[in-house]
Amino acid sequence: MRLNLQTDFALRTLMHLAVNTDRRVTIADISETFGISKNHLMKVAQALGQEGIIATERGRTGGLSLARRASDIRVGDVVRRMEGNAALVECFPGGAGGCRISPACRLRGALADALEAFFASLDTWSIADLVGGNAPLHDLLAMGETA
Repeated sequence: MRLNLQTDFALRTLMHLAVNTDRRVTIADISETFGISKNHLMKVAQALGQEGIIATERGRTGGLSLARRASDIRVGDVVRRMEGNAALVECFPGGAGGCRISPACRLRGALADALEAFFASLDTWSIADLVGGNAPLHDLLAMGETA
C-alpha cells in the first residue's frame, strides 16, 4: 500500500510538532524543514486540526501544536483518517465496483486481511514512539528556544 502525500506530510508534521512541544511551529517552519509546499501543508494542518489531532492558532504569535500528548496519537489512526477511502481494489467499499468475478473471488478477503494487519501494526506505534529517544531526529527537527 502506498500512502498518499497528504498522509506522509501529516506524519512528518506530527513528528516535527512532537519534537518541538515547547513552542508553536508555523507552516513556514515545517515547509522549510522538509522542503514541502506551504499550500500543501496548510491543507494537511487543516485536516489534522479538524480531526482534533493538532491545535491551530492564527495571528502573529500563532502556529501549530499537538492537541494531545504524542503518546496518545496512534500512527494507524492518523493514516486511517488521512487516507480516507483505503479501497485497495475496486470491489472494496468505496471502490469503483463492477468487477466480473466479485461473486466468486477470494482476493478481496485476502487483501482485507492484509490491510487489517497493516493498520494493526501501525496502531502499535505512537508519534512519541517515532521521536522519543531519537537524538538524530531531534537534532534535525529541534527549533531551539521559545520566542
